[in-house]
Amino acid sequence: MGICWGSPAPADNPTPSTTTQISSGISQTTSNATTSRGSNYSANSHFSAASGDPGYPDGQILPTPTLRIFSFAELKTATKNFKPDTVLGEGGFGTVYKGWLDDKGSSKNGSGTVIAVKKLNSESMQGFQEWQSEVNFLGRLSHPNLVKLLGYCWEDKELLLIYEFMQKGSLENHLFGRGAAVQSLPWEIRLKIAIGAARGLAFLHTSDKQVIYRDFKASNILLDGSYTAKISDFGLAKLGPSASQSHVTTRVMGTYGYAAPEYVATGHLYVKSDVYGFGVVLVEILTGLRALDTNRPNGKHNLVDWIKPYLSERRKLKQIMDNRLEGRYPSKAALHISQLALKCLAAEPKHRPSMKEVLETLERIETAKERPREPRNRSTHPMAHRQGQQPLHHRSPLHPRPDGH
Repeated sequence: MGICWGSPAPADNPTPSTTTQISSGISQTTSNATTSRGSNYSANSHFSAASGDPGYPDGQILPTPTLRIFSFAELKTATKNFKPDTVLGEGGFGTVYKGWLDDKGSSKNGSGTVIAVKKLNSESMQGFQEWQSEVNFLGRLSHPNLVKLLGYCWEDKELLLIYEFMQKGSLENHLFGRGAAVQSLPWEIRLKIAIGAARGLAFLHTSDKQVIYRDFKASNILLDGSYTAKISDFGLAKLGPSASQSHVTTRVMGTYGYAAPEYVATGHLYVKSDVYGFGVVLVEILTGLRALDTNRPNGKHNLVDWIKPYLSERRKLKQIMDNRLEGRYPSKAALHISQLALKCLAAEPKHRPSMKEVLETLERIETAKERPREPRNRSTHPMAHRQGQQPLHHRSPLHPRPDGH
């Protein structure tokens, strides 16, 4: 979840209550819901369904959420009573557990559909708001590069969200994790992940009613068994500005190192504020270094500030490429991506490309099929001082620990 700067505005911080209404983060009207004791969720929407073939390969926005309502008892059974060894991670919202929905006719313990269950910390005001936003946004969004929200539970003070389980964990874990269970990603997979994430973000930005994701970062990019990237965690998502406006003004929430400078400084949130965050992730993919790491030497804590001068030339770029790639990457493609990252990181939002343009550029790079070069005898890599890379302590909620649980 995000880190909040400044004081919260009342409009952005609804208070949970025992009533059965959820104020929609999408519609200007109030959507009605009852508790999860067997009734359906309904909501009004200003979104229209996307056009396309019946399979909707390019995604769609549903007029109302189509979510399964789970009972708390079901989820206790699925997670073995929220057993500690099923914990996948923890965040500002609460704890996330791995669970199993038993298939009909199967009596084998631990069989069935694997799910991720996010359980609200009952004392978390931030958690209620983000639970609400997740239902209102992700409950209506359907796209191959967005994590699928399967359903929710609201019983008494218990608030939970149920997602598809992502077998390969997060991009963050693969880039920065340590240990025998964490394998470095080869170049081709890194490019595939960047393209998938760009498709998801472009879909949000080009929908009938623009959605600003607001917390784009490596920990929120989850990977399925084929390393298909899916954007998760819509707790901070906001509707984009109306046609007569360039931005929306909101309290500043996000994650240090990824948040766009204009947003941090003013609270003015643009669609292209997400593009800045995407540029930061591109730099992380290239370098294998975290966006923010106070364990690095002075002057190198903020990755973008430090690395920007290295992104424009092939010779300089070579000095900062992830040494775990062992030189096996196409130098021309890497330079094109670093130059794209520079455009995304432009100080002024209007100078950044749209996510549609970013996606098209990445797809052209992939189509070029430049083969990764085989490295010559390598001397000590100039980035071998990865002392700033710490093992993951706070994993993004929906992905497994390195031990596979």
